Amino acid sequence: MFTPRPTAAAAPTDVIEIERLLTRIAYLAGRARQHERLMSETGLSLDRASVSILRNIAESEPMRPGVLAVRLSVEASHVTWQLQQLENAGYVVRVPDPDDRRAQRVQITEAGLADVDLVRDASRRGIGTVPADWSPEDVRQLADLFSRLADDFVEHAEDFNELRLAD
Repeated sequence: MFTPRPTAAAAPTDVIEIERLLTRIAYLAGRARQHERLMSETGLSLDRASVSILRNIAESEPMRPGVLAVRLSVEASHVTWQLQQLENAGYVVRVPDPDDRRAQRVQITEAGLADVDLVRDASRRGIGTVPADWSPEDVRQLADLFSRLADDFVEHAEDFNELRLAD
């Protein structure tokens, strides 16, 4: 027998539109064809998870694998396996954690950083074609709003993860 789900309070129209557009952009940006284009343009053969992990490590100080897993909102075991592959390929190294000598942090190597830079450059060229006809002010405003949105998403995701870990 079908049981209807309880209806949530109606979301404001703007929130509905933002959610719809972010879903659409995430789909387009995350498509396998997009990743294949980046890999073809750069001459690399990294999978999407590896690119995401390398970009996160490249944009921060060395971090513990568990912190990286929380940042990516994935299980630690997925990150551990992926990091082993990246370490074997020479993209990352494990370094002692200065705060806890029993623990280790992951740091990107020069080779890893060089390849992340190739991916970033190719991605930026692709993204740059979209607002090419926009005014510099519009592009700046979009960048500012995206930055604010991303920061708020990260903050809320971290709050959610802290609540989940407390349970």
